[in-house]
Amino acid sequence: MMQPRPHVVIIGAGFAGLNAAMAFEFSNVRVTIVDRQNHHLFQPLLYQVATAGLSAPDIAAPIRKILSGQDNTTVLMDDVESVDLEARIVQTSRRKIAYDHLIVAAGMRTHYFGHDADWAPLAPGLKTLDDALELRRRVLLAYEAAELAESDEAREEWLTFVVIGGGPTGVEMAGALREIAGRTLARNFRNFDSHTAKVYLVEGVDRVLAAMPSKRLQNSAREQLKELGVVVRLETFVKEIHPDRIVTADGEEIPTRTVVWAAGVKAESIAAKIGAEHDKSGRIVVGPQLTL
Repeated sequence: MMQPRPHVVIIGAGFAGLNAAMAFEFSNVRVTIVDRQNHHLFQPLLYQVATAGLSAPDIAAPIRKILSGQDNTTVLMDDVESVDLEARIVQTSRRKIAYDHLIVAAGMRTHYFGHDADWAPLAPGLKTLDDALELRRRVLLAYEAAELAESDEAREEWLTFVVIGGGPTGVEMAGALREIAGRTLARNFRNFDSHTAKVYLVEGVDRVLAAMPSKRLQNSAREQLKELGVVVRLETFVKEIHPDRIVTADGEEIPTRTVVWAAGVKAESIAAKIGAEHDKSGRIVVGPQLTL
């Protein structure tokens, strides 16, 4: 009697989950990949969508199309609610999925360090297509509002953009915002010169791209930002975010109507749903072979 094929369930269709699924293409297993979206997203280029350099389809592709030639794989657009490790069951919002092997690759989400309720509406992160499209809307509407502003003070608020966080996303976003002001929208408005728009990059440590091992490249990135016209504020922490300004820990106020949050990430909440040991950022603690 033929034994049933083992069932591998993969949570998340980002880089890790998708590559894991494709690795089983010629294996004698059944694969089910579950993601709350129906598309795979190339996250490193989200800032290009947020600044109107690319459109959404340029960096997203349907998961089903990517895996359409893989007959042993099923794609489900669903949200995982819990995992019963003992019974080996994944509970989604619509069904229970029994598994023999489970791969968790749910990815990261924006981390506001305890200020989710008050800061998230005022300073969107950049982790999803929805985030990118919302930021693009806010950036372009800021220029439209500046054209209609009735005072120099109001216009300055709309033409000041603050990016919080000096990692790759923050650096790319700040540079792209300056390029919009200096190139993309140049000579498009009559009541102001887009070159006068200010872009601040605010970072808590003493350098940008702190995770990068090369200080030479960190310094190069900082100098390139300055050449573009970005005001780089290092060793500066944000204390408050308001609709019309941010306040730093040392009391400085920067008038702005558009804030981008790129200061931190944490793991998706799947660790708590599994009941596994995890660190303060929500990352599941694993052994040398990436297993519990």
